Amino acid sequence: MQFQAKSSNAVTFKSEALVVGVYEGKRLSAAASAIDKAGNGALTKLINREKFTGARGATLTLHHSLGQQAERLILLGLGKADKSGAKVEDITAAVSALPAMCKPLRHIAIAVDDLQVEGQKTDWLARHIAQQLVTALWQFDQFKSQKPKHPTLSKVTLLGSSAQLSALKRGLGEGQAVADGVNYARELSNLPGNVCTPSYLASEARSLARGHSHLQVKVLSEKQMKELGMGAFLSVSAGSDEPGQMIIMEYRGAAKTKAPLALVGKGITFDTGGISLKPGQSMDEMKFDMCGAASVFGTMKTLLALKPKINLVAVVAAAENMPSGRASKPGDIVTTMSGQTVEILNTDAEGRLVLCDALTYVQRYKPAAIVDIATLTGACVIALGSHAHGLYANDQSLADALLRAGEATGDRAWQMPLWDDYQKQLDSNFADMANIGGREAGSVTAACFLARYTKDVKWAHLDIAGTAWKSGAAKGATGRPVSLLVDYLINS
Repeated sequence: MQFQAKSSNAVTFKSEALVVGVYEGKRLSAAASAIDKAGNGALTKLINREKFTGARGATLTLHHSLGQQAERLILLGLGKADKSGAKVEDITAAVSALPAMCKPLRHIAIAVDDLQVEGQKTDWLARHIAQQLVTALWQFDQFKSQKPKHPTLSKVTLLGSSAQLSALKRGLGEGQAVADGVNYARELSNLPGNVCTPSYLASEARSLARGHSHLQVKVLSEKQMKELGMGAFLSVSAGSDEPGQMIIMEYRGAAKTKAPLALVGKGITFDTGGISLKPGQSMDEMKFDMCGAASVFGTMKTLLALKPKINLVAVVAAAENMPSGRASKPGDIVTTMSGQTVEILNTDAEGRLVLCDALTYVQRYKPAAIVDIATLTGACVIALGSHAHGLYANDQSLADALLRAGEATGDRAWQMPLWDDYQKQLDSNFADMANIGGREAGSVTAACFLARYTKDVKWAHLDIAGTAWKSGAAKGATGRPVSLLVDYLINS
């Protein structure tokens, strides 16, 4: 999709549709007022006749000219506004309503000249618009023999003042890059397990690096992982014919002396539960158990487009969790790369087993901070539903940075407790710890397990089990939390 910003007059600008805002209480934006004046009050009369109040996310399409040169006029409800501008949540709802209105069009213009958002700058608005349009109009149809009709929208122009142009262009570029990363994460996550294997993810990492001298990729084989003592990871991949892969991507955009940030993604490309076999219903959705890894790939794609001056090491722990004669059994004890031992009481709690070795491994890069992302626990879905990621951290400044990034992007997280009081639930009679802590506070004890491998570094854990994909008629990956991660990395 092509995005551009211009300081043209909204009344005289030619496009298939012009989008203008109306605030709650029928208060017209500057562009809407100009059109109303050009049409001798025709817009006000129609708004009154159609009872369009300007409520958050409301839309009204007028298929004729009321004074503007655009073929259509689309009214967008912006909700309440005061001196500090429109509310973030109102603008988010308004922008979310746009794609459905614009699917059959080719070129739309959006007047943003006087649109202010509470606590946000002009580039935020442009980024938000671009990201919403690109992600909402994206389709995953590569396995359909009869392709559905694609949206025709291919060009979007933001109309603002000359003083806004630089910020608008910057925001549009960033929004496009983030959206491409989100959609890449969605694509990888939606792929079936017979296509998206650990080896497939390794090949995707190499493809990402091709043509980018500042991205280096290394993949550890199971033999190499065995030599490193990654017994926890290998206990998960043992039951599968697909070999596990530890994928390391190093992005270098700053001086070598600057400590890198680190991302670690859970990449269970299919999770049967192993010997602790899951129920058959909805098991197909366990292809989404690599959404944490997919978000790391999507974030890396966006960084390659934006080229921020940071250093980043991203580790993806990719494996299948399958039942077989070689699979780990409940009661087995394994030794992790850190030297700590784990009694595997439930083979369906495998994510923490691949992550603990990945978290230990990434510390050899001496990162300034580590963030792991994982579809880790059903307990987090029960606690927070599908709206917020569960956030755990051993450093409050890191937690605050992630929370800010979530608020700024609308990809929100909620901080959960990581108290030592919960650690005793992981006690084992036979090993240093068990891999589950019982039914109570399941998401918390999973984070407590990971905390045992990150004592000497700033670390945060995002449990995205409730946010990474949707079920039912809208089944599919969301691409979260790519936008949160990008914002966090760029502003760190």
